[in-house]
Amino acid sequence: MERISILGFIVAILYFITMELACNGYTHIGNNIQSEQETLIDFKSGLKDPNNRLSSWKGSNYCYWQGITCEKDTGIVISIDLHNPYPRKNVYENWSSMNLSGEIRPSLTKLKSLKYLDLSFNSFKGMSIPQFFGSLKNLLYLNLSSAEFSGTIPSNFGNLSNLQYLDLSFEDSSYNDFEYFNDLSIGNIEWMASLVSLKYLGMDYVNLSSIGSEWVEVLNKLPILTELHLDGCSLSGSIPSPSFVNFTSLRVISINSNQFISMFPEWLLNVSSLGSIDISYSQLHGRIPLGLGELPNLQYIDLSWNYNLRGSISQLLRKSWKKIEFLNLGDNELHGKFS
Repeated sequence: MERISILGFIVAILYFITMELACNGYTHIGNNIQSEQETLIDFKSGLKDPNNRLSSWKGSNYCYWQGITCEKDTGIVISIDLHNPYPRKNVYENWSSMNLSGEIRPSLTKLKSLKYLDLSFNSFKGMSIPQFFGSLKNLLYLNLSSAEFSGTIPSNFGNLSNLQYLDLSFEDSSYNDFEYFNDLSIGNIEWMASLVSLKYLGMDYVNLSSIGSEWVEVLNKLPILTELHLDGCSLSGSIPSPSFVNFTSLRVISINSNQFISMFPEWLLNVSSLGSIDISYSQLHGRIPLGLGELPNLQYIDLSWNYNLRGSISQLLRKSWKKIEFLNLGDNELHGKFS
């Protein structure tokens, strides 16, 4: 009889502990939900939304708000996607009416599990990229392209060691209206060496004139970089060879519309993963290396409008070019015949 009483007492204790843990768990989740919702409301309050794109941002079920994605079980916000759905090169009137602008509140840092943030093609004109973005250490994806930010890119972006995708580029340089030209610049590039998870880097038309040729050595330290876009960045001088070629995952390199005054960087011939090379409009000179035709995965190459690149058409075409689909060597010093 005594054993039964003791057993009943133990069962009661276990039940009490289980219920206590469950209640604490629900309380914790409830607190998380309230905190996430309050953070989003505060974030919204700083934005100007002329077309009422964020009209769904009301009520308690914030995981169903436009642009928000949550973890299913916890209600924790993991993604904010508020890119303008109308890139201005397509429909200007729609783009301007769908713009978000205003202030980006630092309360965003309270979203500790945020992995994805896209504010591209909006209009944060004259506003610097917030320093606190460098505190969003769980970010995997950050897209601020064509959002009209200006000033210097914060060096504390180097804290984002989990980041896989970073796009700070300007969408198109063809606009004659300089009001919309990218006014971003970079003071130094050394912090980029800390972005060890980075696969995609887009910085087209960001002013990199102050970094000289350092970009090669620094970006060579990114072990899994797959795509590199530095078009129109005011890069100049030579394109030096890194001390050790570590671009083993690089598939796309686009560095056109710069002022290199350089020979073709022959170290690219050691990057067998390359599928696309664009160094057009960049004042390259010297001979076009025949080894380009032996790159096993190369599908696209544009070296046009350099004017001073030299090569024999017949010699170049004798190479295998195993996977080539697009080849543009126009407006250079080519000689010989097609055969």
